[in-house]
Amino acid sequence: METEEQARNRFQSELEFVQCLANPNYLNFLAQRGFLRERTFINYLKYLLYWKEPEYAKFLKYPHCLHMLELLQYEHFRKELVNAQCAKFIDEQQLLHWQHYSRKRTRLQQALAEQQQPQQQPPPHGNAAAK
Repeated sequence: METEEQARNRFQSELEFVQCLANPNYLNFLAQRGFLRERTFINYLKYLLYWKEPEYAKFLKYPHCLHMLELLQYEHFRKELVNAQCAKFIDEQQLLHWQHYSRKRTRLQQALAEQQQPQQQPPPHGNAAAK
């Protein structure tokens, strides 16, 4: 039976590790060192799927890690990660996705702000207001 402190430490360690999975260069590092071929490590990745549950996912700062965790369940993906070009491609695709998402979010926020502003009447022309 683990103590409350041990459970908290395990939670924090697993949270940090799961979020590291969003980094394709880290995945390449793990693959090149053979971790992604070890049955115990693969089982650990399967165990970590509980982070997809909303009560755990809400703690993630980098939710993209869940997609990587899902892909790591597939042997073909784990094998491809040994190739640095594969990691580079994933990294570039993430960057493009985040840029697109950021621009789209900014446009949506601007449109919402414009809708929420009260319709201001233009000031009267000439000196009629000064009289």
